[in-house]
Amino acid sequence: MSPSPYLSFIMSTSLRVSPSVHGYHFDTALRKKATANIFEGVDQDTLQRLFKKCGDKKAEDRARIIFCIDQDNEEKARALLALKQRTRDKIMQFLKLRRIPLKVI
Repeated sequence: MSPSPYLSFIMSTSLRVSPSVHGYHFDTALRKKATANIFEGVDQDTLQRLFKKCGDKKAEDRARIIFCIDQDNEEKARALLALKQRTRDKIMQFLKLRRIPLKVI
């Protein structure tokens, strides 16, 4: 079965979106400047609502960790990872109690 002429027309006129293909460069001056703290300018309640909308069961704890003043960024990262690990441990404990086989995809 031969491809339709319409399909070959679409394939021949498609354009690449990568700027490096045709020698164009991204204009970095138009980019938003990076910030060390992505939560800058956001209050704790707003962040907590965002986490809750995403379905986070520990939204309050997560927001509290982020807005804790007496911790540096490394301590905050460790606290967030520990919160994630506790959640993972609870899921594994639940699966073992229910004897549900865990399939790795």
